[in-house]
Amino acid sequence: MKRVLLLGSTGSIGEQAIDVIERSDELEVVGLAARSSFEPLIAQARSLGVDRVALSDERAAARASEAWTGGRVLAGAEGLVRLIVETDCDLVLNALVGSAGLGPTVAALGEGIDLALANKESLVVGGELVMALAEATGARIVPVDSEHSALHQLLKDERPGNVDRLTLTASGGPFRGWSAHDLTGVGPEQALAHPTWDMGGKISIDSATLMNKGLEVIEAMHLFGVGLERIDVVVHPQSIVHALVTLADGAALAHLGHPDMRVPIAYALHEPERVDVPVRPLDLAELGSLTFEAPDLEAFRCLGLARAAARTGGTAPCVLNAANEVAVEAFLGGRIPFPGIAEIVEGALEALPGEPVGRFEDLYDADADARREAAALVQSQGVPA
Repeated sequence: MKRVLLLGSTGSIGEQAIDVIERSDELEVVGLAARSSFEPLIAQARSLGVDRVALSDERAAARASEAWTGGRVLAGAEGLVRLIVETDCDLVLNALVGSAGLGPTVAALGEGIDLALANKESLVVGGELVMALAEATGARIVPVDSEHSALHQLLKDERPGNVDRLTLTASGGPFRGWSAHDLTGVGPEQALAHPTWDMGGKISIDSATLMNKGLEVIEAMHLFGVGLERIDVVVHPQSIVHALVTLADGAALAHLGHPDMRVPIAYALHEPERVDVPVRPLDLAELGSLTFEAPDLEAFRCLGLARAAARTGGTAPCVLNAANEVAVEAFLGGRIPFPGIAEIVEGALEALPGEPVGRFEDLYDADADARREAAALVQSQGVPA
């Protein structure tokens, strides 16, 4: 029986992971964590027979302690780390959203625990240090993002010298085909209406701006040791082809499947084995055709900003991520318009050029500086969305 610690269990990925786990006789949940949604977290703990949970929001943790007497509630960022180091588990599935997932990622790898990673920000913010830590402790990182899971599977039997390019596909989000002018008046409700995937609010907005794909490019660089210039992005609205690997002989390998996150989740939890997932098989004749197009970097500037930050390196991706989190929150709160997200991120990157990173503390400092800068930019530039 594989003992799984599930972080971010109340989000979309976490809920689908529980669905996968409950269908398996080989997996057992031994701990749960969330940011602030304490009521569904407690319900999950009761249903799964878990007696230890953690909430990174300390006020939510205090309320959970009052509402639940069936187990122990750990609080704050320290509580998340304690849950990992004090729980006997074989695998940590990190589905937390945003840079808050970095600390738990470091804790799991530092303990030598294998990591199923759905928190792309861990590698965006601290990729070099995170990968070095995994190598030092021998802990394995298995990606959960559909695109990176696809690449992980496609690359397993290929020697590095055989690989020419990696291609990540993007649905294009709800505004595919819109011009920069068209995007000036869109609101949160429109941006949250993703045409393909069922995701949380922050990830849905990142998909609408194409920042999500930019973060995934940085994640792929670190996971697979491939340079930025060898990673492409192509818009594929059907979301059937999740990724491609172009080989030195000109052949290309593709991973195809209906868009259902239970597939990469199940693979990450059972890897290297495969299990049945209740997803209908592809019928190519029924699909009829698949289409692809280049991303519009003028309308969706966040993808270009992410690539620029990756090119700069050091703390620049950390600044990119932190500023984006602040800007997305401001957009969802109606304080800046949709194009303002890219403007805030660009302003933060200009104000805080990338610095070398030698330790994790450098990243926490850069994150804090970027959040202050982005908040100031929101305050000075913000207008009703």
